[in-house]
Amino acid sequence: MKSPLRRGLALVAGLSLVGTLVACSAPAESADTDGFAKDENTLVMGMVPDQQSVESNFQPLVDYIAAKTGKEVELVQSTDYAALVEASIAGRIDIGNFSGFTYVAATNGGAPLTPIGVTVTSEGAEPGYESLTVVPAGSDITKIEDLKGKKVCFVDPGSTSGYLYPSAELLGAGIDPETDVTPVFAGGHDASAQKTAQGVECDAGFVEDAVVEVTGIADGLFAEGDLEVINRVTVPGAPLVVSTNLPDDVQQSLKDSLQNITIDQIAAEGIEITDAFRAFFTELVPVEDSYYDSVRKVCEETGAAQCQP
Repeated sequence: MKSPLRRGLALVAGLSLVGTLVACSAPAESADTDGFAKDENTLVMGMVPDQQSVESNFQPLVDYIAAKTGKEVELVQSTDYAALVEASIAGRIDIGNFSGFTYVAATNGGAPLTPIGVTVTSEGAEPGYESLTVVPAGSDITKIEDLKGKKVCFVDPGSTSGYLYPSAELLGAGIDPETDVTPVFAGGHDASAQKTAQGVECDAGFVEDAVVEVTGIADGLFAEGDLEVINRVTVPGAPLVVSTNLPDDVQQSLKDSLQNITIDQIAAEGIEITDAFRAFFTELVPVEDSYYDSVRKVCEETGAAQCQP
């Protein structure tokens, strides 16, 4: 069954980003910013609201970008995925760490973005990561088909591994993700994993692999063994994107500085590598827009309203 998913991104006024992206739905400022979201000395970096501590997870990359460009990098975490999409469309992002789904949704809406590269999470691996279906330890749920009628934790309607791909998995099992389960939107991968481990609000949940296997345990959100994985699906890797509003020389400088970087190169700059960053990042490899055609295909299969501008 492939009924359309009706939950949209709610791209309406009032959504905001913390920090400098408040009121991101407002028109782009007329001040002379030369294509920058803020000014020529600053790069505004938008982040999806995935983790308990964005700073801990991504600060090494932020520090590296600042070191290579000589610009201040303002790291801002969106209130939700929809806010990040809206901010991108409004031209208030210079660079960002997006999910594949967020990138597709933003560019479908006219956001001036292009991918610099895609994150590789472990040495020798292909770009990408996994969307895991998890249940509390000891659950009698053992397969996707068992989720019918259950309370299911999703991350956010705009999450690639926490909603879009899980929706496709459910539809493939004959389960409508809107009507055949009770959806609970946790707001982040960490919260989805934690709520599922607790087994009160959610009988099962969808979470990216690194949270289940590394960071959720390290952050004390749940103990090793509290969650059982009943399904795995490979998802296209998260893109690092750059605004095409930026001056050509700045865009090229960012690409030259960031494409093919490794975690060792970042450390060689004297930048402290956090355990959380190491769990998500080994290197960044170049990628074309067409790499995300598989996300577009899943959009077509699910009829997800989030894919539309």
